Amino acid sequence: MTETLLHLTPRGLYCPPGDFFIDPWQPVSRAVITHAHSDHARPGMRAYLTTHEGQAVLRGRLGPDAAIQTLAYGEPLGLNGVELSLYPAGHMLGAAQVRVAYRGEVWVVSGDYKTETDPTCAPFEPVRCHTFVTEATFGLPIYRWRPQAEVLAAIHTWWRANQDAGRASLLFGYALGKAQRLLAGLDPAIGPIFCHGAVERFNGIYRAAGIALPPTAYTGAATREVDWSRALIIAPPSAQASAWMRRFGEVSTAFASGWMRIRGARRRRGVDRGFVLSDHADWPGLLGAIAATGAERVWVTHGYSAVLARWLTEQGLDARPITTPFEGEQGAATGEEE
Repeated sequence: MTETLLHLTPRGLYCPPGDFFIDPWQPVSRAVITHAHSDHARPGMRAYLTTHEGQAVLRGRLGPDAAIQTLAYGEPLGLNGVELSLYPAGHMLGAAQVRVAYRGEVWVVSGDYKTETDPTCAPFEPVRCHTFVTEATFGLPIYRWRPQAEVLAAIHTWWRANQDAGRASLLFGYALGKAQRLLAGLDPAIGPIFCHGAVERFNGIYRAAGIALPPTAYTGAATREVDWSRALIIAPPSAQASAWMRRFGEVSTAFASGWMRIRGARRRRGVDRGFVLSDHADWPGLLGAIAATGAERVWVTHGYSAVLARWLTEQGLDARPITTPFEGEQGAATGEEE
């Protein structure tokens, strides 16, 4: 087996025989995009390829003039003898793993992924391959997620307690993907749900794709008669400590993120509560996904890549970390990555 099928270059991960890049970070002629988060889908590419489900969110990110081609999940596309196809990654709406097959060799680039299912995107689908390129955002044994239903129940309990205390409930979650996952699990019978403009913008795209979300209202359109103490407000992390928050009066703040698993993360974020909910795989999820591919070689990128690569090497795999500018949940400052 050789390393000729995909190369890590200064512009991104490149397939020479197919002449395309996967999630490039500099302008290229043909970009295959795993998902629409800003560290994976950058402007300036001559042409983009993504999933049918991911087209609307990608266009919402890049604008109406972007040249976007789409594929259905599992649909093959031939490029100079290379067979390219996309498979569900379970990360957010339209997220994909990229399968690249050439002369009997198969590589899969996972992008970002999670193995727990949620109603806002197609569930992760393991794809057999010789080489698997995996993320490692939460690639430490300490990162183990509770079932989503338990986390949502805790959010509901927090919301009701705030109502009893006369406080608004302000929940921070990344505007694209995480916010819609939260919304899909909320009970609107508890009270009204409002969203920051950055969140509401993507809510419309999700609803147009057939994703069921409860009724929400844009905070900027709210009247003075709104009783914020009954409401739950979802906003991106970038809204924290901004003048935008003053309209709600007394608030209790919370942040939904995998980083809340670590002691002290809530204090560093400056929020009252932390809810551990991530759109990335936890440690058991990473190991299970890698094993399911049957890959003999694993490239590990972003997050705890060196730790995960070392563990995989100790298990007998040919594993190594590679350096990319992908951020995973580190992209919280933009309010758009998870």
